[in-house]
Amino acid sequence: MKKLVISTGAGMSAESGIRTFRDSDGLWEEYPVMDVASADGYRRNPALIHKFYNERRHQLIAAKPNPGHLGLVDLEKDFDVQIITQNVDDLHERAGSSKVLHLHGELMKVRAVDNEDLVFTLDRDHLDTSVNTQIQGHYVRPHIVFFQEAVPNFDPAVNLAADADIFVIIGTSLVVYPAAALIRYVRRGVPIFYIDPNPAEVPPGVEVIRCGASEGVKILKERLAALR
Repeated sequence: MKKLVISTGAGMSAESGIRTFRDSDGLWEEYPVMDVASADGYRRNPALIHKFYNERRHQLIAAKPNPGHLGLVDLEKDFDVQIITQNVDDLHERAGSSKVLHLHGELMKVRAVDNEDLVFTLDRDHLDTSVNTQIQGHYVRPHIVFFQEAVPNFDPAVNLAADADIFVIIGTSLVVYPAAALIRYVRRGVPIFYIDPNPAEVPPGVEVIRCGASEGVKILKERLAALR
């Protein structure tokens, strides 16, 4: 099977009702991003950070995978599909995708403040955390990669991009680094598709599918039929 590597951003989950930061009604209109998504913000006001991510978890629980997510699962019948996502939601997993690499962390997880390798998954009955929350004797923080922190899964993502036989980008503005740099690691001659209703400029040879994730994945499946 050919290796199909798919890099997804906020537009992948927008049709599921997950609010993004960058849209006109996005979360940056409500919260200063450096207050709720940076290492400095966490140090200044960890209570606000916990409140913000608790709100996001409740929103996520109410959301469902959209046809775009489900369409990517369907591609596993014909391709070795690996998803690299900037999204912290678990909609790819809930849709049934079997290989998902999260670049920016996972909303439904927290990790020990004193041991970043100690990660816990929250369940539906225990979504809310605070600065005083302890799990197995450890205070916890959101398992999120904040601005000003390293992206530990970037090197594995680079390796996946470099090994791709087909590379696809869905629902991202290509301005958030280092994720936006993954396209640079794709081998010369590998087919690249970019699905977005408002696509950014891309190198020559990239096929742009100018629509949302669900419709775009439907079109993508037609394009890929000739590449199996």
